[in-house]
Amino acid sequence: MKRLLLLLSVFIASAVLVACGGDGTGEPAAGTDDNEDVGEPQDGGSVTGTLKEAPGGVFNPIFYTDMYEEKLLELTHEGLVVQNEELDFDALLAKDWEINEEQTEVTFELEEDVTWHDGEPFTADDVVFTYQTLMDPAYTSSGGLRTIFVEPLLNYEAYKDGETEEYEAVVAEDDYTVTFKFDEPNPNLLYFASFPIIPEHVFESVPIEEMTESTYSLDPEEVVGTGPFEFSSMVERESYEMEKYEDYWQGEPHLDKIVWKVVDESVQVGLLESGDLDFIASPSDIPEGDLEDVEMNDDINVIKQTDFTVQVLGFKLNHRTSSDVQNNVIDPENWEENEKVANQKVRQAIAHAVNRQGIIDGLNFGVGELVETPIPQQFEAHNSEDANQYPFDPEKAEEILDEEGYVDVTGDGFREDPDGNEWVLNFNYSSKGKHERTGPIIAEQLEDVGIKVNARQPKEFSAFLEDIEKDNSDWDLYLIGWGLNHRDPDPSEVWSIKTPYNYARWNNEEADDLLKKAMHGEEAFDEDFREDVYTEWQQEFSKDLPEIILYAEESLWAHNKRLQGIDPLPYTMYHNAHLWWVND
Repeated sequence: MKRLLLLLSVFIASAVLVACGGDGTGEPAAGTDDNEDVGEPQDGGSVTGTLKEAPGGVFNPIFYTDMYEEKLLELTHEGLVVQNEELDFDALLAKDWEINEEQTEVTFELEEDVTWHDGEPFTADDVVFTYQTLMDPAYTSSGGLRTIFVEPLLNYEAYKDGETEEYEAVVAEDDYTVTFKFDEPNPNLLYFASFPIIPEHVFESVPIEEMTESTYSLDPEEVVGTGPFEFSSMVERESYEMEKYEDYWQGEPHLDKIVWKVVDESVQVGLLESGDLDFIASPSDIPEGDLEDVEMNDDINVIKQTDFTVQVLGFKLNHRTSSDVQNNVIDPENWEENEKVANQKVRQAIAHAVNRQGIIDGLNFGVGELVETPIPQQFEAHNSEDANQYPFDPEKAEEILDEEGYVDVTGDGFREDPDGNEWVLNFNYSSKGKHERTGPIIAEQLEDVGIKVNARQPKEFSAFLEDIEKDNSDWDLYLIGWGLNHRDPDPSEVWSIKTPYNYARWNNEEADDLLKKAMHGEEAFDEDFREDVYTEWQQEFSKDLPEIILYAEESLWAHNKRLQGIDPLPYTMYHNAHLWWVND
């Protein structure tokens, strides 16, 4: 199926950016964006990048939990296919593939000269092992979150639930041929086959329940991938080092080393300008307030483009039971409704009470865009125009609350619930820069319309994430950023009912049926049909409001001109890192 293309405006806005662009041959341009002649790529040297916060410490593509772990893993692990600048899928560990006529199977021919960082050969058995682990009954009970990649595969439900031990979903035909089988025709087979692969020979003796505690996931020197760089050492919560993998299958990397330092947002730009850092890139974007100064620096190239990230104000609509949390079970039948935010009209009132454009202008220095729905703008399926609109309108918010019976009974300036009981919304967010600045502003805006807010002390992001995943029973509101699906407009990974990432515990069967309708059956092969279905879903999302989309972000990345060979994609700067080099 033809992939949806990036909107033309994205490319105009980014001007294929101020960064070094590719020349169409797969090799990045040798010079800087002002055509300065810097000569041929040189071997050797190291570069230093920044992380605003320390990774949680699980360096395993199957079990990582935060964006900082994810970005490091982009350089150490690879999938069978990878997206290009138009969001089409290109070959990576798979050099070719064939899809059957019924669109229920895709058979990959794998590269035969790939080795893992410990020298062992990469084979089809590694692919089977990775996907079988994702489908295993023990995966979700051990905290695994990435079932979206295996849910459409053959007999997923029966295998996951332990009803059968026969595994037929991903089959090794021989050492370098592997077939993915699906329950029914699927328009997006390559997407589901794009998950990063882990080594069978490393993890086969490790029970799934123990993978997150294994040294193969925690100790950088024991982490094994196929990527151009391998972990070499770390000073936990301070720095993380990678060395080139000399036998990398696409050619020995030019750089000897990449170092990541955990650096406070307030000083990272100064370190970039002084040369102590070589690049700032997602998830540690340039602070919006520093952008103008960085753009004026002739020694720095800036990459600015529409991002696949949205910041949201979420509602804890339901909570899981303590038993389900303990057993890592996601069963909507057991969920307990949170009456404090259960009223859809109240959520809509809160949306009108939040000055989203003011947050963009005041906190983000104008960087960001108002959208009403979470499907990325880069896809034609995005449709904010036909969704419910929530302009900043405190009077409208007050009118809705009055109509729903949330009025100030006691005369203290704050509204009670329709039964006359005290109504206080507990508000949780992390100490991550944007959230710590945004939280108090939103709390004040809600109190301006009479909603009493208990804004909790911000927690470090990893601790905040642990709390939200465990469904802390007294949460009502939260702030979080979502890195959206850049492989496809399908929003199921975050907003389908049973996905672990559905932190709102949104239980809307009508919306869920639309997500399934867009991905199943013959009509799903028609792009116009999928777009129409996703428009319906966006209308339902914006009406029911499990989360308020505060704004869509822009990527603000930068690197000094010492670092050459940068060839960014619409969703990452960490592309073809084996071709990076330094001009010393």
